[in-house]
Parts: sequence; C-alpha cells; structure tokens
Amino acid sequence: MEETYVRHVEFLGFEKRFFPSQHYVYMLMVKWNNLSEKLIYRGYPEIYTFHKSLMEMFPIEAGDIDKKDRIIPALPAPKWLDSQKSTETRQSTLAEYCHSLINLPPKISHCQLVCNFFKVRPEDENPPAQQPYRVIADYSKTSKYEINLLTGDFVEIVEKSPNGWWFCQCDTKRGWVPASYLEPLDGPEEPEEADPNYAGEIYITTKAYKAAQDDELTLETGETIEVIHKLLDGWWVVRKGEETGHFPSMFLHKTGEKKEMESEENVTRRQTPPPRRSTIRNAQSIHGKGRKGISQNTYRRNSRRFLLQKGDWPNQPRKTSNDAPQSPLQERKNGDNIPKPAGSSPGGELKKGAPLIPPRPSPELIMERCTENTCKKVSVRKSN
Repeated sequence: MEETYVRHVEFLGFEKRFFPSQHYVYMLMVKWNNLSEKLIYRGYPEIYTFHKSLMEMFPIEAGDIDKKDRIIPALPAPKWLDSQKSTETRQSTLAEYCHSLINLPPKISHCQLVCNFFKVRPEDENPPAQQPYRVIADYSKTSKYEINLLTGDFVEIVEKSPNGWWFCQCDTKRGWVPASYLEPLDGPEEPEEADPNYAGEIYITTKAYKAAQDDELTLETGETIEVIHKLLDGWWVVRKGEETGHFPSMFLHKTGEKKEMESEENVTRRQTPPPRRSTIRNAQSIHGKGRKGISQNTYRRNSRRFLLQKGDWPNQPRKTSNDAPQSPLQERKNGDNIPKPAGSSPGGELKKGAPLIPPRPSPELIMERCTENTCKKVSVRKSN
C-alpha cells in the first residue's frame, strides 16, 4: 500500500473565531500525494506546539547536538496575546515554514507526526457553532465600551468573562453587556453554571464592597474568604466564618494564582460590578423557572451542615480520635443550651453504662435546619 504524505501546503488566510472565546485560526489547503485536497484550520499556539514536538523527535536535525546540523526551520514563539495585526503579519513566516517543512528529507516530512498534524479533523469540516442569546430587558450603556440593548434583541457571545460582563455582537454593534440581561435560546438552564461547592475555594478580596442587599456581604480589602458558588452574573456566593452572601467576583483574586495584567479598556469597564440577575424582571422570559436562584437561607443551612460534618464549624474544637462522639446539633460552646447528660456525677464524669442524652438544639438552629415551607408556617403562626 502506498505511503500517504503531504506534498504541498497553501495558506489561504485566517479567520476570527468567537467560540469558546475570541481567537484566530489559519486556513490551510493541504494537498496529499494521492491528489486529494483538504481545508484545515489551525491556531498558531497549536502550530508552535507541533513544531516543538518535531524538534524533540529529531534532535540532530533540530541542531540540539550541533547547530550546524540543523535543517528544521525556526518558528517564533507565540505572543502572550495575539491580535489581528500579529496574526496577519505572521502569515508569510508560516508559509515559508510549511514550505521548508514539506521539502525536508522524507524521514521528517513523511513521518506520522507531520501527517497527523495536517490530517483533516471533524471540527475542520464542522466548525463549532455559537449559541445564540436573547436580551430579556432593555439595557442602557454606562461607558463607551458597552452597547445598548433592547428587549428581544438577539446577540452572539464573543467572550464570557467570569466577572459577569460579556462581550457581545448585536447586528453591527459590539461591546460589553451584563450577562444578567441575556438568556440562552436552546434551554432553560445555563450549562456553564456549576452546582454549589460547599468545600469552598480560597480567595482574597482585592477591593472593599458594602452590601446593598440583605443577601450580600460587606467585606474590606485583603480579607480571606471561601467561594462556594460561582454564578454567571458575576455575583458569587462566598463564606466568611459562619456568614454567607453574594459578593462581586471582580473584587476577588484566587490565592496562589498570578494576577494577569489588565488592559486599559478592562480597567475602565470594571469600576463597578454588573447588575445582579435577581434584579432583572421579565415576565415574558421563557427561562424564568430555570433561572430561579437558591435562597440565602438554603446556602447558609447547607454550608453549616457541611462544616459541622467536617468538624470545621467556627469556634468549635476539631474532632480527634480521642474525642467522644457528639451530636451534630450541638451548638458552638453554648453551655446554657446544652443539658448535662443523665447519669452524670457531681464531678462531671459519666457513670459506666449510662446512656447519653443528645443535647437539645437552640430554637434558632432548629429553624435553620427546617425546610423553607416549615419556616414560613412557623412565621405565620408567630405573627398571629
């Protein structure tokens, strides 16, 4: 069976893609020795990764042993952030690189690594489609980097930022808009929005924020908190000690990660958090049920239950192998609320064989452990 290999690569230009985020890909017409021709799309970082693998596979021809033996062409490393201008000017360099590569000795130009890289892929024949979004309420821009939107407009998402600002295109207009004003057309749920993680991730506040609503937290700069739910509108649910509440994610930085430099444009538009999803009302929205948020009581109750089970409840000693088992309903050192176990002696020691009576929880903790329906019924009875 005849060996299949690439005999020519022709550059046709480049494309700007907006999914899953904005990036550029080169269009390459690959001609094979069996006279077939296939159009493929490759990004520059992927081309450079292939180039590095080729250098490692052929160290002599790469000049690693003796520089005078190098025959594999050079390729500049990708920039930290590609722009349309750099993508355009790089075309001639890549065209020369591919021409030199295909004309290398067969042991290199016909090797499996080269053939696999230029082989057509499913995504080359069916590029990923963008998910359309509908605007659920009128929005008036507050800076030159944003765009105005009207209820019912359809937009395409260019970039989704975790701080709740999304870069969109609506007809010929392009700019930043709050994610809370948009809803997907394909389904009532946002597939990117994960479930709460009550174990939490450690973050540090980079800017102070004073709560404007009852379910938000007031925090100062430099405080360490735990993020338990990352919401797409940019308002994450965080835990500070025993308190939970919403906090703008743009004022948070994950510990241990290097903070990226922000452009002047990003700094300008990030002065204020975007509107919260819960503040946007639209009775015509088909996703009202899917967008129903978790109540703050539910966040608080589940967070406390998780910490109690883990033994990390604030002001409560951690469990050790020598500690006697305690009821999970025992409050944090609330001596007035915890009756002495039956059968205890005046000295405080338990009689042998005496059963342990679990401590009675406080009324406040009972209310927190109850379901929301039970809490509502109790509140109605108290008011009467």
